[in-house]
Amino acid sequence: MEPVDSRPVFFEDFASGTIYDLGSVSVSADDIVIFAEQFDPQGFHVDEEAGRIAGFGGLIASGWHTVGLYMRLFVDGLLGTSRSLGSPGGDELRWFVPVRPGDTLSARCTIGEVRESRSDPRRGVVHTCGEMINQNGQVVMRMRTVSLIGRR
Repeated sequence: MEPVDSRPVFFEDFASGTIYDLGSVSVSADDIVIFAEQFDPQGFHVDEEAGRIAGFGGLIASGWHTVGLYMRLFVDGLLGTSRSLGSPGGDELRWFVPVRPGDTLSARCTIGEVRESRSDPRRGVVHTCGEMINQNGQVVMRMRTVSLIGRR
């Protein structure tokens, strides 16, 4: 499917199978280290040599950094225009390929199951599959989450 440009606002505007292109972000070595020093200070996230010793060939971003970058693009590109009411969580999070300094990551979101809430008629439940893809076309991260979205 081709990405679409119109952004849903209410639950009723979401359709299963729709793919949203959420934009892209470039990652620098400084970005990786600054995030890691505060939130995930494992050696291979803060030091080039430690990354080589660990078998990564150099510095790599924390997976949590990648998730944070995705979340920003998800909010800016889709969720922020909707009647988002939060999330009860997710079902899956996977990191497939390390994110390295100089990578440019593109985010996309595919809408999965869309259903009315069983407990609150004022909202619906939207399942999503979010992915970050590097400049080589490799999926570096995939997460499946659930969003609660206000109805009209």
